Amino acid sequence: MNGILNLYKEKGFTSHDCVAKLRGIFRQKKIGHMGTLDPAAEGVLPVALGKATRLIELFSDDRKTYRTVMLLGTVTDTLDLEGKVLETCEVCCDEKDAESAVFSFLGDQMQIPPMYSAIKKDGKKLYELAREGKAIEREPRPIKIFDIHIDRIELPEVEFTVECSKGTYIRSLCDDIGRKLGCGACMKYLERIKVGNFIKKDSYTLDDLEKLAAGERLEEAVLPIDELFPELEKVKTREGSGDKAAHNGNQLEAGLLNVNESPKGRFWLYDSRDNIIGIYEYKKGRYFPVKIVFEEKIDLL
Repeated sequence: MNGILNLYKEKGFTSHDCVAKLRGIFRQKKIGHMGTLDPAAEGVLPVALGKATRLIELFSDDRKTYRTVMLLGTVTDTLDLEGKVLETCEVCCDEKDAESAVFSFLGDQMQIPPMYSAIKKDGKKLYELAREGKAIEREPRPIKIFDIHIDRIELPEVEFTVECSKGTYIRSLCDDIGRKLGCGACMKYLERIKVGNFIKKDSYTLDDLEKLAAGERLEEAVLPIDELFPELEKVKTREGSGDKAAHNGNQLEAGLLNVNESPKGRFWLYDSRDNIIGIYEYKKGRYFPVKIVFEEKIDLL
């Protein structure tokens, strides 16, 4: 099966665990996830099936939205409740102070990634070094907090929804807010509710998919490949020479496209019979393949 799956990863599973289970459910090997979620977190995890796996490296999850619960007054080595408690402090701030501290992180920020993360240093992941008892200096990285909405304040807990750039660690954000308030903090709960165009209400759990598989209805959960980049224009080739060139993954001239106005930038390419070819890009008067997903041998005679 080829396409895109909006999976809801449940707590306790790694992203790799989910892929392994999906291979059993769909009975196919070519499956890959787009954007890792920690085992303690839950939420939206886009997954590519079959030919769509070729597009994973193009998927840019530039904007993500999370719902989190921050626990003030508790500091841990992992910056969440999964780790060892290093310090507990009295929470002396009021709701207004907490609200002000949260909102102060809106906009462009420099954030130090946590030691318990998959970032590599000298070929080794930081969390592997952390488990060896090593702590190394990490360079701050630029991130952006586009929006924050506070959902609930019941001190020492603050629940808020944050829309942020790729590379943002919500655990680090909670830790930074706690430091600003002077009492420390850690992340108690994390749910990703949106990645790009994929949202929670349209997602499927592994249990949902197993039920669909039992009823031979898995195709209901699978989106077409072009749903990965729905903003791209869809263009067809002309029958004959245009189809042949596209099937071979060749560069194309404007005359081989069945359009009134030649596209600029990237676009989805289809042959004259609506078979998806892949993504092409305009450069210097010609169209070059970015990623080809077409595999079939089709007799166009």
